[in-house]
Amino acid sequence: MPTYHLSNNLRTAFLLAIGSILVPLTEGFAQANKPNFIIIFTDDQGYGDLSCFGSKTIKTPNIDRLASEGRKFTNFMVASPVCTPSRAALLTACYPKRIGMHQHVLFPASKKGLHPGEHTIADHLKSQDYATACFGKWHLGHHSEVLPTANGFDTYYGIPYSNDMNHPDNKGKPKGGPDGMDILWNDPESTLTKWKTPLFEDEKIVELPVDQRTITRRCTQKAIDFVKAHQDKPFFVYLPHSMPHIPLYVPDEVRDPDPKKAYISTIEHIDSEVGRLLKALDELKLTGNTYVIYTTDNGPWLSFKHHGGSAGPLREGKGTTFEGGQRVPCLMRGPGIPAGTVCNELTGTIDILPSIAAITGTPLPEGRKIDGIDASGLWKASADKSPRKEFVHYTSNGRLEGIRQGNWKLLVKVPRPRRNQNQKAATKPAQILLFDLSKDVGEQNNLAEQHPEVVTKLRARMVAIDKEISENARNPWRVEENS
Repeated sequence: MPTYHLSNNLRTAFLLAIGSILVPLTEGFAQANKPNFIIIFTDDQGYGDLSCFGSKTIKTPNIDRLASEGRKFTNFMVASPVCTPSRAALLTACYPKRIGMHQHVLFPASKKGLHPGEHTIADHLKSQDYATACFGKWHLGHHSEVLPTANGFDTYYGIPYSNDMNHPDNKGKPKGGPDGMDILWNDPESTLTKWKTPLFEDEKIVELPVDQRTITRRCTQKAIDFVKAHQDKPFFVYLPHSMPHIPLYVPDEVRDPDPKKAYISTIEHIDSEVGRLLKALDELKLTGNTYVIYTTDNGPWLSFKHHGGSAGPLREGKGTTFEGGQRVPCLMRGPGIPAGTVCNELTGTIDILPSIAAITGTPLPEGRKIDGIDASGLWKASADKSPRKEFVHYTSNGRLEGIRQGNWKLLVKVPRPRRNQNQKAATKPAQILLFDLSKDVGEQNNLAEQHPEVVTKLRARMVAIDKEISENARNPWRVEENS
């Protein structure tokens, strides 16, 4: 049999030709095996507002499916008990104070936002050729320079701030409180007659006022359409629903006319929409390669009574540093996450970005300090203990107020006078609260006097952490700096 010899030039040409065929194939294989990520982030939903977290009044079979097919996290924290700073922490893995987003929430007249120089989950995945989208409530700045499209997202559809805020100056709002919310629930058309909340598509207002009755459904449909359009490449969908933040609205055909059941109706509508999204993943055969994370931005707004949720066994709710304000329900399903399991270890939204970076095998930028820790071992149950040993508590206005270390939680509540209140209130001593959360998740038994040494140790540690954050804090984006 004759032997054939190729010249060096022919051999080189042959190898280059083979390479030109194999490289796209291997690149396509690697890309096809990158996991997808979907984060569903509700607004003001309480720890006790899911069937799988103990609710006896709210039925959530679709969200519960994430628990049966994935993992339930019972010790999952958000970095602030209110909207804006909590969302900033989720996307950047930083305590809000580190990035200048700690001083309560943004309003329609606010002139700052999340600095586009910060590295978000969307930035990280987009750098790996992921398609990225945000559908829902942003609340990190409504100026075009700081909208989702300036912070790593290819496209955006949703409201720029809370659904109880009016464009352009937040004036002319209807009566508040639970009685005011009853009036609005009894008048579904009030979404169009009593509010001026805008709907954005990318950087432009496309609907004013937005019809809040259909916003949860429309954002979910946008997510489904995006997944279908990008099913052949990796994608990241951030789906921050504006509900169940008040005022509550649902489509007319699923609305319970009893205002006492407004919150139940709203959560069950969210559950149905989660079911539609999960069904789409099933039909597209993407379930096995897609991480779905369901959680919320802070605890329930208890002062709105039946228009607010329940913190279950936890103390207080939104706006407080008690567990009811910052411990939230969390469910995760995805590749390597064991089905039907429960994780009781300390972690939170602040750890999602570094965990995603570990899962995708891509390092985070050097020289940019963050506070999140890779918790992917907890996601996949390959680790028994959390890498997070402590967690610092800041108030809704960004003041240092406590620290969690192991099972110990210390809160140092400094009295602050209200407007027109006697200034003597400011001279009252701080209230020192120490709880053992392993025995007292409801924070009812103050152990500060029994363990003064623990108080001293934890107080010094939280001050040290806050000092480092303050000294290395980065500025948010501001209008005056860029005008």
